[in-house]
Amino acid sequence: MFLFFIFVCFLAACVEPQELSPENIFLLGGQSNMAGRGGVPKVNGHWNKKVPTESSPNPSILQLSLHKTWVVAHEPLHEEIDKYKTCGVGPGMPFAHEVLAKDPNFGVIGLVPCAIGGTKITDWAKGSSTGHYKQLVERANASLKSGGKIKALLWYQGESDTQQQTDARLYKRRLKRLFTNIRADLNSPNLQIIQVALASGYNNTLKEIVRAAQLGINLPDLQTVDAKGLPLEQDHLHLSTAAQVQVGKMLANAFLQFPNCCGLR
Repeated sequence: MFLFFIFVCFLAACVEPQELSPENIFLLGGQSNMAGRGGVPKVNGHWNKKVPTESSPNPSILQLSLHKTWVVAHEPLHEEIDKYKTCGVGPGMPFAHEVLAKDPNFGVIGLVPCAIGGTKITDWAKGSSTGHYKQLVERANASLKSGGKIKALLWYQGESDTQQQTDARLYKRRLKRLFTNIRADLNSPNLQIIQVALASGYNNTLKEIVRAAQLGINLPDLQTVDAKGLPLEQDHLHLSTAAQVQVGKMLANAFLQFPNCCGLR
């Protein structure tokens, strides 16, 4: 019996662990409120490391690491990607939890963090010297190698475009071009996109111009959820942890309203 036990242990040690792979992939793009600053009271302050239940690790929720491998997702979801800033709780994990709560048979979710804090919409332009657009497309393509399907792009950006009038006035045109380019380069003309309308900005007048652009953009398979009025951290710019959980749930409910959102599993 003892020899049999040793033999079984030997076989177990020789078997490679099963590779993690999601069925349903979601791209997360934008700036700091997508990267997550919940629990970070001041800009580049310390994260309080308080993780709400809605953001807790779950074996059915994976994330694409910096090195493009799938691992069990955990907060801060963007700490490897938005590495020069202090990351905290964002909307990605609450989004995934809410989708699974509403549809327990949805399957394993893969989150692809791509957001970078402090970025303008021009920093995400195709061909930009920042390389953010290129990285998003590369990470999106890498996420497909395990056989899953990209279900949607979740986008939250625009605060940095409330500092200069020119940026605010051109925001709508630039955002529309960005979404069009992403769909083209991912060969996914019907890619579902859910964006978040701003809750905050540097200049209230310019913030309203950007919000109007976000709420007024006319593209197929695009939905917008509104973060206006949600609680902010002490910096009056970033969403609190509770607000991030709320945005995640709003994004999930919007996604589940898309026709055939849960098909092609």
